[in-house]
Amino acid sequence: MKADEHTVVSAPSVRMTRKQRKAILAGALGNAIEYLDWGIYASLAPVFANQFFPRGDPAAAFLSTLAIFAAGFFVRPLGGVVLGAYADRFGRKKALTLTISLMSAGGLAIAVCPTYEQAGVVSPLILLVARLVQAFSAGGEWPSSVSYIVENAAPRRRAFAGSFQQVSTAGGILLASLFALAVTSLLDDRQLHAFGWRIAFAVAAALGLIVLWLRVRTEETRHFDDAVASAAPHRPVRTLFAEHKLSLLRVVGITVPGTIVYYLWITAMPGYVTATTGLDLGSALLANSLSVVVFILLLPLGGLLSDRFGRRPTFMFFVVGFALYAWPAYRLLDGAGFWTLLLVELAGVVLLVGNSANVAAIYAELFPTRVRTTGTGLPYAATVAVFGGTAPYFTTWLADIGQRDKIWIYVVAAAVVGVVTIMTMPDTARLDRLP
Repeated sequence: MKADEHTVVSAPSVRMTRKQRKAILAGALGNAIEYLDWGIYASLAPVFANQFFPRGDPAAAFLSTLAIFAAGFFVRPLGGVVLGAYADRFGRKKALTLTISLMSAGGLAIAVCPTYEQAGVVSPLILLVARLVQAFSAGGEWPSSVSYIVENAAPRRRAFAGSFQQVSTAGGILLASLFALAVTSLLDDRQLHAFGWRIAFAVAAALGLIVLWLRVRTEETRHFDDAVASAAPHRPVRTLFAEHKLSLLRVVGITVPGTIVYYLWITAMPGYVTATTGLDLGSALLANSLSVVVFILLLPLGGLLSDRFGRRPTFMFFVVGFALYAWPAYRLLDGAGFWTLLLVELAGVVLLVGNSANVAAIYAELFPTRVRTTGTGLPYAATVAVFGGTAPYFTTWLADIGQRDKIWIYVVAAAVVGVVTIMTMPDTARLDRLP
């Protein structure tokens, strides 16, 4: 049944039970570990690069380490398909225990991986396999946690519950920065290169095991149990492309502006400002970290507003807001100091809440239970791979060739895609239950 064919109830439930809150916590924490692992790798790559490649050329070693990082983006869609189908056939709980296990195993493998001097070419091979395993698990973690969290939410608190999935994403990135700051501050250069970076990966793996224990103690969602009881066995991927092509395209259309803006504002802004304006990296990172803290605090409020006023108005606040804000924002960044950068970032994250607090609920409400995880995972991961990995590079390239004043056009184009998508789909906020 299509999402817009469901009836609306007059007195929908808004209260969250203890069991629902526990399920939301279990679903969200794994996503935080995913981004913690990715963030630690990106932050400490300059430190451990020469551990896995010949020492003769540090620049080549660093680039090779980043190439392995980038390769993970293109494995994520495979994880979205395979693990998403697994979640739709065998359950969200089983998928989430598998993804966090793979993620922790990959992190532990990196922590104990032998150096190039000890194992030769086997060393970078282990690093590559570990990162690909983590990327594969990440491709299934995000949509499985979306399905699990939103399916466990009270009917009129789906966006509020789903916002914590995004809280965990930003929290994982912030935690990675703090981890990197801790090991680089507390250890001297010799200790950092010898074992300090391994501690960060080992701690992340240990945290993953704690999340695994929490997930094992949770229950499967009622939505999935009901779907299994009332439907014959099926092949989620085949069903998805046969019956839900339009919803797949809608996920892409919603994801394009959210991914581009998120990666430009949250992930790449410190490096962009440092490279193009001369502001020192420490100041840029501080402004970015403060903005992320504000972003995390605002996300649940954004979810409540989405549940109260609808998915379309809150998402339009994001896309229309950034279409109008992009040009003055990038103009203000020319020669920006710390306070100017902080204000530009704060205004941006306020607008970004309209997307990030919304998307988990929007994605979940587009698909019926039997294909929800696959339907979310495949188009989302593919879109992030194409636009998330290229957005920072593309904007930095524009600045490098003297076209910095054209970056806003890229943001506006992405916003137009979002406007067209959200205006041509039903607002599903007031559905009495998920499809």
